[in-house]
Amino acid sequence: MKAMVFAAFSFLACTSAHAAGPEAGRWSLTLLGGGDVPISGDVHDGATVDVPDLVPLNPALSGVDAQLRIGSRTHERIYDMATTYGLRMAWGMSDRMEVFGELRETHASAGSVQVGEAYVPALDVALPVYGRFSSYQAWSAEVGVRWFFMDPGFARPYVAARLGGTETDDIDATFEIPAANILIPDAPFYEKKWAVSAGLDVGLNVPLSERASFIAETGVRYVDDLEGDDSAIGPLGLSRINDTGRRISVPVTLALRWDF
Repeated sequence: MKAMVFAAFSFLACTSAHAAGPEAGRWSLTLLGGGDVPISGDVHDGATVDVPDLVPLNPALSGVDAQLRIGSRTHERIYDMATTYGLRMAWGMSDRMEVFGELRETHASAGSVQVGEAYVPALDVALPVYGRFSSYQAWSAEVGVRWFFMDPGFARPYVAARLGGTETDDIDATFEIPAANILIPDAPFYEKKWAVSAGLDVGLNVPLSERASFIAETGVRYVDDLEGDDSAIGPLGLSRINDTGRRISVPVTLALRWDF
């Protein structure tokens, strides 16, 4: 199987089909889709706070104190791989360089994880605390420059740099301590916000016809911190855990390109 994949890739890389990549003064349109794998960045930080009375969370626990021990949790641990798709327009400056603009949507399904524990001195026991975070939904608008190598007419590798902004939708979190019958449902955690985003790409542009190409691309993406909403978690002393949200990821993208 590996031999067949390698042979197919080698065939594509050696095939000549008139053109591949930019031409001076010519537009191109690219439709893209794939996955986005987080490799760094936290959905929330950690904190340790004392709660002198649990009665606001469960009236049956009046007079019982606890210590919340929340640990940091990464995008990878909560959301894992996201799906992404988008549209790219480019303008050829020469047969080796083009400028482009891209609109892209990134989506990851809701994720659940144990976020920490609640230590209850009266019982000398640590109770698991779980969190469920609503889906991660982001829209990016970026511009960049792409440089191609090798001569037109064959598969051509390229590198690119991009800069722009990403709007991440609001994120809610539901926190639960099952053993203490405590539930904080749908607590606002992050507000919708635009943040700086940037990236570096490497890829291969394979000609399919005179004006159509197949693209395989990867690289690294960065989205800056999100805007925390402390309306629900602030009274518990946890306002600092959502002063983060930045995301660093590796996209794996396949695309079709048409040159006009």
